This record gives sequence, structure tokens and C-alpha cells, in this order.
Amino acid sequence: MLSLFAGNAQINEPSSNEVYAFLYRMSQKGLVDFRNYILPLDRSSIYEALEHLTKTQNNLSEIERKELVFYQKEFLFDNKLSSDSVFKQTFLRKDGNKRFRTISLSQNYFQLFADPYFGSSYSSSNKGYNLTYFNGIRLSGKLGKNWGFSFSFRDVNEKGDSINFTKEFTNEKGIVNAGSSANQLNYSEVNFNLAYKWSNGMISVGKENMVWGFGNDANMILSAKAPSYPYIRLDYKPFKWLHFNYMHGWLMSNTIDSNRTYNTGTGTFGGIREVYVSKFFATHSITVSPKRGLDISIGESIVYSDKFDVGYLLPINFFKSYDQWTSNQNINAGSNAQFFGQISSKNHLKNTHLYAQIFIDEIKLSKIFDKIERRNQLGYLFGINITDIGLKYLSIGAEYAKINPFVYNNLSPAQTYTSSGYSLGDWMGSNSDRLNLFFSYTPIARLKIRGNYQFIRKGGLGTIQQQYLQQPQPEFLFDPKFNMAIINIDVNYEWINSLHSFIQYKCSKTDNFTSKQSASIFSFGFSYGL
Repeated sequence: MLSLFAGNAQINEPSSNEVYAFLYRMSQKGLVDFRNYILPLDRSSIYEALEHLTKTQNNLSEIERKELVFYQKEFLFDNKLSSDSVFKQTFLRKDGNKRFRTISLSQNYFQLFADPYFGSSYSSSNKGYNLTYFNGIRLSGKLGKNWGFSFSFRDVNEKGDSINFTKEFTNEKGIVNAGSSANQLNYSEVNFNLAYKWSNGMISVGKENMVWGFGNDANMILSAKAPSYPYIRLDYKPFKWLHFNYMHGWLMSNTIDSNRTYNTGTGTFGGIREVYVSKFFATHSITVSPKRGLDISIGESIVYSDKFDVGYLLPINFFKSYDQWTSNQNINAGSNAQFFGQISSKNHLKNTHLYAQIFIDEIKLSKIFDKIERRNQLGYLFGINITDIGLKYLSIGAEYAKINPFVYNNLSPAQTYTSSGYSLGDWMGSNSDRLNLFFSYTPIARLKIRGNYQFIRKGGLGTIQQQYLQQPQPEFLFDPKFNMAIINIDVNYEWINSLHSFIQYKCSKTDNFTSKQSASIFSFGFSYGL
């Protein structure tokens, strides 16, 4: 069994890297015990998983062996035994492992890598066109044997007639609008991480998204939908079969604190200093792995507001009970707590991944079957993914996700399960469900063909009075808003490490019960660094 904390210094690798999909499939086939239920992972753990596969190359197809060599070029420097001579003072040329480097420096356990971010895409639809281009930089490296860091910045501009200014009800990442006009949008994002790692644990501080759980299109528990936020994170693995994870985050409430807002006396821009309500998030979970490929997780999270509470900095605290004490059992003084769980089985059925999640926002166990008094405000997801079915490197799968009314919502607007106005969980939001049928195929090394069909039903959000006072609770899909069918095909090729080109076709049909709308989008583009 591979260690979750392989190697030495921790450098987080963005979850967009194709190596995650490659290692996920290898673990699905039982060739490596790769634990990817929480992302991002550190690069040394990824390196160790790749290194493990080199010892079982006889079990790999020709395409898989080529991809293994390709990904090893990227992660060789994460080998704690790698020498400085492989990377020392490399500028705009290949390093000792034949991986092109913009800048790499290495000496006496210090390593620094720098690469630009840039790319562009063009899309055409029945609403017009959209041109997107971005640029930025990524830095990463090691500070001695146990310290690692990463930093990235990306500035994005969109121009055209079909800009989605809000990024709502889509799996596209949410944004903080830095400037917009009728046909132009600008936004940016900065992520960073500083971490210390020891033999069976790590602690890190930074600003990123933590993705918790498996999901082909979204994650019920924690997703990357919301813009990234500052956090501190602890991972500890006292035994090979036990993993503890903790995180505390600082969120954006988007709610003005009128008591702290004040006049500046300048008269400029209204002469008002606006202060937002402080919003925080804490989560911890335990994962037990009784056998290879089987992971069983339970966890708890809480969203609280107004002021920082040091009690939620204690990883072993029981958040729900602590909240009842701090609020004196007063609902108007309390916070928004949740429980969640997941079970994941890889290769217990040959080449198959089975998984299920549950997210409990509020429930009365004694009234769970009572049609009048029940409050089953929960969501769940289950899915199956089978690979090498009919063709080598062909995977197919299916997922169903259901989110009951009022999940993610709260009595206090500053305590909803959101940051910057976007869900921390599934992008569909409450009172909705989704059937997702998907496939992926790699006909040649590094060429990824992916597609899916989704059918989504969406109901209304309801009111706070309905959520807390109505008996019986409104039925699932009450106040129906629309049904939506989406077909998506994406073709992506990675020419060299981090240099991608892609084409994509997406069509959707929406029925809002009074009219029907259709839309289709064709896109193509390239990117480097993502």
C-alpha cells in the first residue's frame, strides 16, 4: 500500500492535471493504491504512485506505458533522491529528464520552478461568439527537506456576444468580477500554498479549493465551483488504514455588515466604507481503509459567521455539539452544521469503481419516515465507472445525484453553504437531481476523448418560512422551474507537458414548461501551464 505522504516536501499539484485521471484509472484497475478522494494532492505522492507503476509495466498496455513515461518527466524532481544536477540552472530548455523547463534552479535541497500560464479559446454559438484569453505565472519549489511551496496567478479576459457573466448553473468555476461591460469581462485568481510534511502527516496554509469526494461532473460535499479561499489544512495518517483530514477556511459572505459600515467623509464613491460579515468554514473527516481499494469516510463541517472562533481551530472538536454550547441552544445565535460520508470500492469488481456519497444538512432521525414532521434535508450521489470495456482505455460510467429542498441553505444569509455567492458543494443547488452518463477514451497516448449526457430537473429554492416552519415540508421538485438535457463532447491533446489543445461541442435543451430553448456551442483553443 502506498503512503499518502510519500517523499519529503509538499508541493500541491492543481487538480486539472491529467495525471490525476491517469492514476485514477490505474487504481480503478487495481494496479496502484492511489487515494484521490481529497484533492489537491502533493506532487511527491503522485511521483511515488508513478514510480510504483514502473515496477508493474508488464501489466500496462503500450499506450499506458507511453503515458507513464510522459508523466514521469513532469514529476521526477519530486523524487527525494533526485540530484541537483538534473535541474540546476535550466533556462528555456529541457532538464535532465527531457522535460522542457522555463526556469528551474536546484541546490542543497532548495528547488525553484517557474512556468508561464497562457492560452486562448474561441467559441461560436447561436447567441454569438466568445473570445477568451489569459496569462499568468506559476512558481513552485522546495525549501529544505520538509517545506514546499506553490504560487499561481491567472488573469482572464472574455470578449463577445455570449459571455456568461455570472457562471451560474454550470460546472464552470465561479469568478470574482474585476470589471465588465456589455461585451467584455475580466477576472483573475491567485492560489498559493506553503506546507510542512513529515513521515505520516502534513500541515499547510494557503488559498486553494479543496475537493472532497468522487464525482464525474460535480462533488456533493466539497467542489471547486466557488472561487478559491484561504485555509489551513492538516492531514495525519497514524496507520496505513486510517487517514484524518482537517481544514479551516475563510470564506466571502457577500453580506454587508451595516453595524461596521461607516462614512469616510471623503464623498468619493458615496463616501461609505463597506464591511462584509465575516464568514468561516471548518471540516474534518476520518477515512478507514479495511482493505486495498476500499475507503469508508465520515465527516462533519460547519459554516459560521460574525467573528472568528478559536474552537473551530481544534481538529478534534465536535463542531455540532460545540455550536450548541456557544449558541446556548438559540437558533438565532447558532451556526450551520453538516454531516457527510462516502464509500468507495475500486477493482473489487474487475476494473470497476463503485462510489456513493451522502450530505446531511438537517435531519430528524426519529421522524425520518413521518410524512408530516420529517425534515430530510439531505443530498446523495452514487455512481459506477468501468474501464477497458470492449476496448482498451475505454471507460464508461453513470451517476445519479439528488439534492432535496433547502440543502445548502440557512436561516442566516451569511451562513449558507457558499463562498462569493457560489456553492461549496454541487453546482446544481438544492431541490434538483441529475442523471449523468459519461465515457472517456484514449486511442493514442495523451489524446483524451470525453463525453457525457446529462438530464437535470430543477425546482424552486423556496422560502425561509417553508424551510423552517412548514409541515409537511414541500415535496421534492416542488415549484418546478425547468428540465434540461445537455450533451458534451471534448477532445484534448497534450503535446508536451502542460501544453494542451482542444475542441469541444456542447448542446443543451431547456424546457421551462411554458417554452423550450435550444443552444449549441462549438469551441477550440489551447493552453499552457494549466
